[in-house]
Amino acid sequence: MTGRLPDFSIHELNLPDSLNGPDSKEFRELSSVMDAMVQETWGSLDRALSAQVRLAGWRDTPYEASRNFFGRVDGRIIGRASCFVPLTDNVHAAWLHVDVLDAYRRRGIGTALLRTVEEVAEARGRRVLQAHTEHPIGPAGAAAAPGGVPEDGPGAAFCLKNGYALEQASRFSTLDMDHTAGWTRLELAAHAKADPDYAVLAWTNRCPGECVDHLAGLMGRMSTDTPAGGLEIEAEAWDADRVRQLEDTTLAGGRAALVAAAQHRWTGELVAYTVIYCDPAKPRVAEQDDTLVARPHRGHGLGMLVKLANLRRLQKEYPEVERVMTFNAEENEHMLSINVQLGFKPAGYDGEWQKRIK
Repeated sequence: MTGRLPDFSIHELNLPDSLNGPDSKEFRELSSVMDAMVQETWGSLDRALSAQVRLAGWRDTPYEASRNFFGRVDGRIIGRASCFVPLTDNVHAAWLHVDVLDAYRRRGIGTALLRTVEEVAEARGRRVLQAHTEHPIGPAGAAAAPGGVPEDGPGAAFCLKNGYALEQASRFSTLDMDHTAGWTRLELAAHAKADPDYAVLAWTNRCPGECVDHLAGLMGRMSTDTPAGGLEIEAEAWDADRVRQLEDTTLAGGRAALVAAAQHRWTGELVAYTVIYCDPAKPRVAEQDDTLVARPHRGHGLGMLVKLANLRRLQKEYPEVERVMTFNAEENEHMLSINVQLGFKPAGYDGEWQKRIK
């Protein structure tokens, strides 16, 4: 079907105080529609955030603010758009998200939602707009070419039509936790390569106070030491307060953050870290998030060492987890190699898009 529906309207979302409060109806309805969109794209809800995680993640912090909108047709929410703006660094940029249910695409609804959040970003003085598209491989959706995204796919075609250029492709991979037979060999090799100069530390949710400044330094490096393709991304300034803010947001969303870090024994400095998120609302799937080794300490097998340590913790503490998801830039060959050795297999690709408006 084509043609804008006459009763289509766009509304701004007011975040409720809680998921169960009297003002939570619209948020819960929107969250359910977002689940349906993930189901349409991926054939499962693995990549869908729980409502509690969404609510916590959409609240403004000293470091990021957002505005969120939804579209209705015949009283039903059928699409959504969000604009996230950094507040302390990368203040030239905004991240935009637009999704529409399959049955309501190609009617101008997505374009109207996009224009709404583009105007919000421009009003905040942002000159670079960034967005992403999702492209499954296999029966859940059209195949994406390795290392890229299909230009004729609905998300990519929408971005190109609206003036966005593809700047990076990220591989989305999954690990079956039943297929870990090779881990013992990898652990032995990683420990031998790391030698006695490094120790592995682990914690859940709250970084120990004596380590938090070191962790902040590593998290700041994530914005400069990992590949960003052609995206205009400036270095992020992280300190202990920003680390604690992220930890608070994680706890407010009901998730657990499992962290493993490598510590240089002679200086006490944290030189590598990795994070896995677990959500009790989605007990069968976990998300492998950041992994970083500081440049001066690369070549000692620390990436493999901390990832394996964290995955072993996941096995022990969250035995119900069946799959682990992760994302890596296609040009990040070293980290992709580690993931392949661990057993991660490609499940799709995400396109990272950018548009300059000033």
